[in-house]
Amino acid sequence: MLVAAAVCPCPPLLVPQVAAGAAPELDAARAACTDALGLLAAARPDRLVVVGPAEERERPTYPQGTWGAFRGFGVDIDVRLGRAEGHAAAPAPPELRLPSSLAVAAWLLERTGWSDAPIEGLGVGEPLEAERCIEIGRDIAARAERVALLAMGDASACRTLKAPGYLDERAAPFDASVARALGSADVAALKALDTGLARELKASGRAPWQVLAGAAEEAGLSGALLYEDAPYGVGYLVATWS
Repeated sequence: MLVAAAVCPCPPLLVPQVAAGAAPELDAARAACTDALGLLAAARPDRLVVVGPAEERERPTYPQGTWGAFRGFGVDIDVRLGRAEGHAAAPAPPELRLPSSLAVAAWLLERTGWSDAPIEGLGVGEPLEAERCIEIGRDIAARAERVALLAMGDASACRTLKAPGYLDERAAPFDASVARALGSADVAALKALDTGLARELKASGRAPWQVLAGAAEEAGLSGALLYEDAPYGVGYLVATWS
């Protein structure tokens, strides 16, 4: 059963070495993510499942210890999703590594020293239908007596003229509706997100948020919004459910 959840954005810019001189601009977001992961640890889960956007439609889970890297962003940094079981292995070839969203999650977890429960990762692609996302969430909630979920993903990428998706007047209202849903743990609102609009606004978090909605159906959790901003024209949200 789901006992706690956190929602964090997944831009590689969260890693200070990637952001370089602009790193301080996301200090508040990093601090909020740290607080959110602290809530997951406090819930004392039996298992942590990390869900994030990936290029593939749906992929089997990434086991604990899977490597990720930020070399594609010009930084020679490797991360690992939790502690590897047994002897540490060399970094995996690119095709077996974490997608960037889960690499950011792995970096956040390493940064906070996560050692509270076994971890597994799951990548979900943008085209994945809402119904399938919800089914995946239900399956995640049933994997252990006490499950925690970390949902990685960004809101719209169309908040300003310089945003990756250019300015779209629909972006701010969409992000505000998502922020309300995440801040109040509104499962029904997340399930009802307009998948077509989310795609047009380049909101990478849509599928992970709907996985969260499926996992939380019977949990009766309360939400809190810890961070909401769009510093680069992309909506970044941090929330906790407990």
